[in-house]
Amino acid sequence: MAKFLIQPHGRLQEMVAHELGFFTDEGLDYELTSRRADKPKAVDSGGKATETKSGAYQSYEAGKGNKGQGRSDISCACHWTVNNAAANSIGTMVGSAYVVTPGGIVVPEDSPIQTPEDLAGQEIAVGYQSGSHYSTIQALEPFMAHEDIKLKFMGLPWQRVDVVADGDLPASSLWGLTYQVAEQMGLRKIADCTFMITFLFPEGVEQADVEKYLAACKRAQQEVDLRPELYKHYFADMIPERYRDKVDVRRFSVGERIVFLPYTQETFDRTQEWIHQRDLFEAVPDYDYNMAVAG
Repeated sequence: MAKFLIQPHGRLQEMVAHELGFFTDEGLDYELTSRRADKPKAVDSGGKATETKSGAYQSYEAGKGNKGQGRSDISCACHWTVNNAAANSIGTMVGSAYVVTPGGIVVPEDSPIQTPEDLAGQEIAVGYQSGSHYSTIQALEPFMAHEDIKLKFMGLPWQRVDVVADGDLPASSLWGLTYQVAEQMGLRKIADCTFMITFLFPEGVEQADVEKYLAACKRAQQEVDLRPELYKHYFADMIPERYRDKVDVRRFSVGERIVFLPYTQETFDRTQEWIHQRDLFEAVPDYDYNMAVAG
C-alpha cells in the first residue's frame, strides 16, 4: 500500500508530530512531501512585477483534489477555496477540524497609508482565488465600498512579500509565516486578515488515514501550545534564503493553529453564500454537504 503523503503548510504541527513520532504512534504509514513555493516574484522583460491569475483553486482543479504537482493525500488551503472545491466534487473537505492563521494587509514603514480607509483605490497584492483574495475583501468591506477595493493578483505568498518589500505596489496581503516575516522586517499592518484554512483530500484516500493524521496533529497542537520555544526553529527552513537572515524565528508566534471544532453545514452554506454574492466564481454549484464534507 502506498504511503500517506502529507503536504505541510508552513506551520509547526506536522513537523512536531513527525519529530515526536505521533504519526507513527497513530499507525500512519506516511511521508512528508516537499512543496516549496518560494520562487521570487514574476517580472516582465522590463523588470516590472506581473500579475498571475492562478492560485489555490486552480491547483486543486488541475490536480483533481491534489494540490500542486504530484500526489497530496492531505493538504490545506483557505476555507473559501476548499469549500468551493468540495462543493464542485474536487476532493473532499475535512469537517472535523480547521486552522486559523494570522494575517494582515501590510505596507512599508514609511508609507503614507495609515488606516484601512487610506487603502481605498490603492492596489493591494493578493493571490488569485486564494486566502488573501477573499480575506482582503472580508477585511476591507467594513471600511469602504466594494468598488473601492482594488486587488492585483501577484502570485504566491513569498512573491507578494517581494512585491511590497520592493515597492512594486503600495500594499500586500500576507498570512502565516510570510506575515510574520514581513512584520519583523518592519512592514506595518493596516488591517487584520486572520482567516480560516481547511483540509482537503482527493478521491481514493482512506478516511481512516485522514483521522490518524488529525489525531497526531491534535497531540502536536498541545505540544506546540505547551513548549513553543522548542519548535520555532523549524520556521527557518520554511523561509526563502533571500529573507532568512533578515529575521529571528525565535521571536515569532506559533502562527497557524489547528482548531478541533466542526466545519458545520451552516458554516459551509454561509460560506457558499458569501462567495457567490461577490461573484468570485463563475458558476454556483449544486452540492450535497454530506457528499462534500467528511468527518
